[in-house]
Amino acid sequence: MEEVLSGGNMNEVVRAGDTVRRPSGPWTSTVHEVLRRLHLKGIEGVPQAYDIDDAGRESLDFVPGSVPSYPMPVWIWEDSFLVTAAGRLREFHDATAGLNIVDAVWKTPVHEPAEVVCHNDFAPYNFVCRDGQFSAVIDWDTISPGPRIWDVAYLAYRLCPLTAPTNPDGRPGISCEDQGRRLGRLLGAYADFTASEALIVAVERLEDLARFTAAEAQRQSRSDLAGHVNLYMNDVEYLQTAGSSIVGAAERGIL
Repeated sequence: MEEVLSGGNMNEVVRAGDTVRRPSGPWTSTVHEVLRRLHLKGIEGVPQAYDIDDAGRESLDFVPGSVPSYPMPVWIWEDSFLVTAAGRLREFHDATAGLNIVDAVWKTPVHEPAEVVCHNDFAPYNFVCRDGQFSAVIDWDTISPGPRIWDVAYLAYRLCPLTAPTNPDGRPGISCEDQGRRLGRLLGAYADFTASEALIVAVERLEDLARFTAAEAQRQSRSDLAGHVNLYMNDVEYLQTAGSSIVGAAERGIL
């Protein structure tokens, strides 16, 4: 018996017993090898990869818990959750530094410098949570080598969050001061980058995401995706305008 799963950014995903089955691709064996090596290094919060089933779907551990969706529950915005998520991202990155996989195939582009394997979508809608606490991260099919800050900046965008006040996916009523304070907490937990560096890359990530989404809208003839492009570009404009205030607050929080 299979149960269709919903939520997050996943499509055509089902639960079969204690496993999750989802479409595979040329990149699947590479993703599975990364997950296996993370398990060998004792990294927790990562699904175990198995094989490809008779229907051509990849098989992974089913991770029990809930995956939050927008509008996010209040506990997602707790400082403790922010710090835990940043610390887990650091663990994943450290475990993949210098990882070499022969004949690797990646679904998404490699970004230089290729310091670690980036999740590329390390955000609350891909977190499995239990009792309001971070438990695991799922949806690893878009991983690829890249710089650490590529993931860090996107986590900051989604979890600080570094969104414009008009973005419905943001935290209602959050101020520049609190965005900066939370950015300082996140960067302190990850321990590598300045607030200025994070904001510069956050803008680059949003511009990249807007281009990708616009291309997908055209490829799939989906006019509904235009709204997402507008949200990303509005957030870019916001960060360019409010960036100095956010950085200042972040630096005061880090010190």
